[in-house]
Amino acid sequence: MIVNHEEFRTYVQSRGAALLRVANQLTGNPSDAEDLLQTALARTYLAWDRIRDRSSLDGYVRRAMVNINISWWRRRKLEEYPSEEIPDIPVQQDARHRYDELEQALDRLPARQRTAIVLRYYEDMTEPEIARTLGISVGTVKSSVSRGMAKLRGDLVVPDARKRVN
Repeated sequence: MIVNHEEFRTYVQSRGAALLRVANQLTGNPSDAEDLLQTALARTYLAWDRIRDRSSLDGYVRRAMVNINISWWRRRKLEEYPSEEIPDIPVQQDARHRYDELEQALDRLPARQRTAIVLRYYEDMTEPEIARTLGISVGTVKSSVSRGMAKLRGDLVVPDARKRVN
């Protein structure tokens, strides 16, 4: 295996931050995102000499992250347990709280919907690009994004609207 170390290093330096954002959206946890990206880049490094089209590197790494993340989900044991009492959650109006709500709402989506939304709106990929990256049809991408956005809209209701009873 002959790998151009400098070319790989340059790629990681130039695209690392953007790829880390995708990894963070896929995992919802910064430390898991770093592990996911590192694992995907290690696999990319091992396949570096087989990747002929350097313009498709981002897609290769994103696809690797999706596949690795799915493998991790399958291995993960139940980490949350049912409880008799639901804790009260204070309502906060600051921007960080809204961002956290969005992150939590994304975490509640099924994997395909979350991945499609992250690639569409965070990575600004087109539907055909997402379809190629995930190995699914454009129609499946459209329905996944549409259903996911509908769930997000229902999940992210303005706090005052939750109190109204008609």
